Amino acid sequence: MVYHNYMFPLAVAIVISGMYEDDLDNAEDVIYTGQGGHDLTGNKRQIRDQKLERGNLALKNCVEQCVPVRVVRGHECASSYCGKVYTYDGLYKVVQYWAEKGLSGFTVFKYRLRRLEGQPLLTTNQVQFSYGRVPQSVAEIRGLVCEDISGGQEDVPIPATNLVDDPPVAPSGYTYRKSLQIAKNVKLPTNVSGCNCKGTCVDPRTCACAKLNGSYFPYVNCHGGRLIEARAVVFECGPGCGCGPGCVNRTSQRGIKHRLEVFRTPKKGWAVRSWDFLPAGAPVCEYIGVLMRTEDTDHVCENNYIFDIDCLQTMRGLDGRERRLGDVSVPAINNFDGDDQKSESVPEFCIDAGSTGNIARFINHSCEPNLFVQCVLSSHHDVKLARVMLFAADNIPPMQELTYDYGYALDSVSGPDGKIIQMPCYCGAADCRKRLL
Repeated sequence: MVYHNYMFPLAVAIVISGMYEDDLDNAEDVIYTGQGGHDLTGNKRQIRDQKLERGNLALKNCVEQCVPVRVVRGHECASSYCGKVYTYDGLYKVVQYWAEKGLSGFTVFKYRLRRLEGQPLLTTNQVQFSYGRVPQSVAEIRGLVCEDISGGQEDVPIPATNLVDDPPVAPSGYTYRKSLQIAKNVKLPTNVSGCNCKGTCVDPRTCACAKLNGSYFPYVNCHGGRLIEARAVVFECGPGCGCGPGCVNRTSQRGIKHRLEVFRTPKKGWAVRSWDFLPAGAPVCEYIGVLMRTEDTDHVCENNYIFDIDCLQTMRGLDGRERRLGDVSVPAINNFDGDDQKSESVPEFCIDAGSTGNIARFINHSCEPNLFVQCVLSSHHDVKLARVMLFAADNIPPMQELTYDYGYALDSVSGPDGKIIQMPCYCGAADCRKRLL
């Protein structure tokens, strides 16, 4: 454009392909690093200060002139002759720019871009929504608002980042805890007697806990323990067993072992991702909160953190739930009377993570999730009070958002006035149902 006989450069498109170490790509919200000053040998490191010229100046002018830019993303592709494929992901508004010291200590220009509303979903599901690389220390974490939301309760710190809000805020309005809180009117069953194995369980033909799982162990001793497949219910060894804490059949009881992060998103509130590669079947976390009777939540309004313990309903395929396969042998299940299905269609117990909970309360819904819910029993065998675990449904690369299917039936939730509550879904999946409720 021409302004008083002076030519102002404007950017029309940018390419995000992981070439700059300071880039941060959260799909709808991007922190883009300006051009220049980086090592051309391919190690992504900055070796000199950037200058406000050429493309950097053009993006600055886009901020001031409110001119959107087209965003193209590059993705690793072994079958491509150049090692990458590129996708067009729409128009983004350049909302802010600034200069700061980058990870390598040199000045870089940063630009915040936000995707414009009303566009089709992102072109490709290959977009990883990831950092240019995983932070190696707290000092490298961009947008850090809390170093550890667990306050030291977890073995691995859980940082929280916010590059969306201005000013940035940390997660609030709840108390973190790593174990279930039991409501006063809920009484847990007494501990059952377990297996007589010593040290670790190895023979499914003699292990009493393995027999409950159909005479085999549901886990393999790989990468710290991995669940072989999703099952109706998993019976783990418990306090009444002779084996020790290293037994593979106690995999879900070892707490959070991966480096997880809570981060802010433009549309979905808080979300969770892992800095580590998660192999399929790896335990991620347990859903923690207040274990209470479902009937006691009727007076609770605007609480989106209630998880129904519907293990029994899933096993029986009630109320439209997808029934899971698996041989189990528990009296509470085998004595279930089909005539009582109507009274059993609503779970008797739930977990309320509204005011107290762990990192699971921040994991979002997706119509095409990469986690799955698994009911687990260890200290007792009452499926109505099963522990709720989240496992990796597939191999999950680092920095990809972790999600599971909330399982709501459309038009199934009503407000205090009796009207159906509708909530849009922003998961971005190719087959998104468009509505969460």
